Amino acid sequence: MRSFPLPLVLTARLSPVAVLAVAGWALTSGPFAAAPAAEPQAGQTTENKSASATAPSTAAESQTYTTAPAPCESIAGKTVASLVPGAKTAGKEIPSTDSKLRRTCSWNALKGYDYRWLDVSFEVTKSDEAAEKSYNNRIADKSGGGAVPGLGDAGYSVVNLTTEDKQQTREGVVIARASNVLVVVTYNGSDFESKQAPATDEINKGAIKAAKEAVAALEGGR
Repeated sequence: MRSFPLPLVLTARLSPVAVLAVAGWALTSGPFAAAPAAEPQAGQTTENKSASATAPSTAAESQTYTTAPAPCESIAGKTVASLVPGAKTAGKEIPSTDSKLRRTCSWNALKGYDYRWLDVSFEVTKSDEAAEKSYNNRIADKSGGGAVPGLGDAGYSVVNLTTEDKQQTREGVVIARASNVLVVVTYNGSDFESKQAPATDEINKGAIKAAKEAVAALEGGR
């Protein structure tokens, strides 16, 4: 079989992947101390006294998840085999500056002329609010996609086609939020014989399938 050089965009993906840090973490503060209740004035009812002594709580929410799960164990071997034919199902974890909070696993393989790449990342934030803010910022940067119902607390999927040196590559990205954790899946592919990319539906469904397994692994505590 002839060897085909990878286009620059795919060659770059085969280099070590730098895991992006989540911006805007750690922003909550403790509650204000409630002022002591004043003695009831003459004529003040017990109901009024109770209402004046009650104040809404501003306590910070506790984290549902404090550590990122093992990403290479979050996707079933049979799923890896179907999405990335020829790849080692164990995957390869990418080094992180803080593996407690950010972990990523990658699978990639060239089988015949077909190339596939799959990334699964977990990013732990300080609170649900911080995760929601990061989620909203990310989907705003990836317009053209749509919501994925039933994927964590919120899910979004988008697929894009790029062409370099007449070689097409189609990439799908799924972003999900589960409480204070972001789950990000990237799945792409190319055919080096035809120079065509896999169909949008194939890439989109594959990315969503991997994202659902990753979220289930997080929620199941694996």
